[in-house]
Amino acid sequence: MVQIRLATEEDKDVIADFQIKMAWETESLKLDADTVHLGVKSVFLDPAKGKYLVAVDDHIIIASMLLTSEWSDWRDKWFLWIQSVYVVPEKRGQGVFRKMYAFVQQMIRSDEEVAGLRLYVDSANKPAIATYKAIGMDGDHYKLFEWYK
Repeated sequence: MVQIRLATEEDKDVIADFQIKMAWETESLKLDADTVHLGVKSVFLDPAKGKYLVAVDDHIIIASMLLTSEWSDWRDKWFLWIQSVYVVPEKRGQGVFRKMYAFVQQMIRSDEEVAGLRLYVDSANKPAIATYKAIGMDGDHYKLFEWYK
């Protein structure tokens, strides 16, 4: 049975490996492994940067998710952002993300300081968009604009 839990620093190598795989799978982007490992470790060293969740099945990590925070002056509360979601291919379509999402929703429901949950998705990632719509998320409100250095 799949269990969701907060990740520990012991999980960092698996999470970094997932991120490298996700970048290649979704954007054909080859990430520098050393940089990704440092980036993941940095989250564990500085909790203000975020926190990871993992899904575990039979003592094996099968998925990970990064949660980061954004302050909303309009609401005087935090929003959590779902980022860096990866589910191993053989476990996709089995409700793993849905279970992780429900875990996060429960965290938010019990925290008066958090107003809601957001995520962004590549507009070409139709399977992810279908998944997010199926769990009741609305992607019609905002457009994401970005600039890279």
